[in-house]
Amino acid sequence: MNNIERRDKGLAYISDSEVFAEQIRCRKILQKLNFMDRSDFAGIAKVVKELLGVDDAFINPPFYCDYGSHIKVGKNFIANYNCTILDVAKVTIGDNCQLAPNVSIFTAGHPIYPSTRNSGYEYGKEITIGNNVWIGGNSVICPGVHIGNNVVIGAGSVVTKDILDWCVAVGNPCRVLRKITQEDKRKLFKDEQIDQQAWEDILCRGFGDI
Repeated sequence: MNNIERRDKGLAYISDSEVFAEQIRCRKILQKLNFMDRSDFAGIAKVVKELLGVDDAFINPPFYCDYGSHIKVGKNFIANYNCTILDVAKVTIGDNCQLAPNVSIFTAGHPIYPSTRNSGYEYGKEITIGNNVWIGGNSVICPGVHIGNNVVIGAGSVVTKDILDWCVAVGNPCRVLRKITQEDKRKLFKDEQIDQQAWEDILCRGFGDI
């Protein structure tokens, strides 16, 4: 097997000239994206579509990734400023997911033992994020992690293990704090509730039963 085949099977591989050649396309797109007029929302959307192949993803530059082609996002994807996705392996993100500023998603890894690591071999392990997930600012998602549906990851978390559905999880290492319940439906910030005018608008637009 060549190194591209090894990489795509999750085996140890070396970033040789063929691997770097695949990254060149991505870096040229990122060069456009990260130096665009930040007020050119239509232009940014066009470049994001070139990178990820979808129409309704929104990314606030700067944004960084290795390939772009290994990232699959669902409907209504939002990544805020300074997001990094090292997509050596596949990164699958569901519908209605929001990444706060400085979120890092790392599928890439290196051997622990120094001389083995110095050989140049590395690896990638897939990451999956479900639907309706909000990942707080400065969080890190580590290789091989699976995050379920309807999850909130608190700011500054380092997610090293899988997180089940309908949870608030925080910390380093990230642990489940509590389940999300119907009592959370109208909460805004801590114990503050969404005001009546906004809540009526939410219900009228059909979001109250999600």
